[in-house]
Amino acid sequence: MAQGLFDLTGRRALITGSSQGIGLALARGLAGAGASLVLNGRDSAKLDAAARALRAEGAQVETLPFDVTDHAAARKAVDGFEGAQGPIDILINNAGMQHRAPLQDFPADAFQQLLQTNIASVFNVAQACARHMIARGAGKIINIASVQTALARPGIAPYTATKGAVANLTKGMATDWARHGLNCNALAPGYFDTPLNAALVADPAFSDWLEKRTPAGRWGKVEELVGAAIFLSAPASSFVNGTVIYVDGGITASL
Repeated sequence: MAQGLFDLTGRRALITGSSQGIGLALARGLAGAGASLVLNGRDSAKLDAAARALRAEGAQVETLPFDVTDHAAARKAVDGFEGAQGPIDILINNAGMQHRAPLQDFPADAFQQLLQTNIASVFNVAQACARHMIARGAGKIINIASVQTALARPGIAPYTATKGAVANLTKGMATDWARHGLNCNALAPGYFDTPLNAALVADPAFSDWLEKRTPAGRWGKVEELVGAAIFLSAPASSFVNGTVIYVDGGITASL
């Protein structure tokens, strides 16, 4: 009985930004729990390579390349897939970007790009999927937030703003859509060794600071996000809505 609470057999998951890093790790983890996968990204070559690797591991994988920042493109892609292939039961809004600069010098175009990539994409893809989920009376939406949803650090104020917005947009989704059978939650990673953090991982001074600042004393491994993602995707979280789960080694719990 308890094992069935975390069984994703027969469910299909769309994961945006899933050709590398956290998105790819979550795709691999959900496949291990029984889900079939729909990978999304803008780089078709990287997407195809990720799909081949996952298929070689036994996963059932399809690809759906589209630009998550384009509202019309997201809706067309999701509607087309649902019509031709069937339901998307789980959405993980993982696509995101970072830009580091002192706030007083932060380029306006980079700020706008962050808004589109980190916030508008969440709205675009969630709305496209939710229309179908609402009609079926069921669906799981997981938005990838961040430790910066709760905390700030010098040089990334606009990123921090976008991730705070992701948390509140998640609450809004739950408020509007829970009555239709959807579970809308956010997963907030701490500092993980990913391509997005490559510059920080390569900086010995930053890694030393992070290890001292984090109660767990180390960088996170992307595989350590899988358990929380499966929980939020599975029947186990049937009455969990509008919640942000931090997977951060304790950094948000400690001064």
